[in-house]
Amino acid sequence: MIKKDIGIPKLVEEDKDFPFIVVSPRCPADHYWIPSVLKKLLNDVCSKLRVDRNRIYLTGLSMGGYGTWYTAIEYPKLFAAIAPVCGGGDPYRVCRLGNMPVWAFHGAKDTTVPPQESIGMVKALKDCNGNVKFTLYPELGYDCWTETYNNPELYQWFL
Repeated sequence: MIKKDIGIPKLVEEDKDFPFIVVSPRCPADHYWIPSVLKKLLNDVCSKLRVDRNRIYLTGLSMGGYGTWYTAIEYPKLFAAIAPVCGGGDPYRVCRLGNMPVWAFHGAKDTTVPPQESIGMVKALKDCNGNVKFTLYPELGYDCWTETYNNPELYQWFL
């Protein structure tokens, strides 16, 4: 069963009108995101649907936020922009993103994924002149994705 009770899948399920093809895989329990698996899924979707390969955006929350960072770093030419939410990655490799637009989000009161995870990635990307913006919600904890994905500015930014 596909869980559609949070994030973009919830909005799509609630008949939110998106000008996007939304692919929202769930990571199996006791596993982590593997960039090559996500790339294979993306290639499969692109082979079956009319996808503008210059307008592929990647976002994910929590473990999906980590998956967003790691997948974009591994395959930086695949994505037009990324929006990791309460995630982190490898700050030593983040410069591979080049000038790809990145908008990272995190709750300052997050006790599940420390905000320093996003802060470190954003700082490292800024240090290599990356194209990054960061929203640290001062009053939010772990569930900063509801605020993030309900914000129409995110979708305007993607487009």
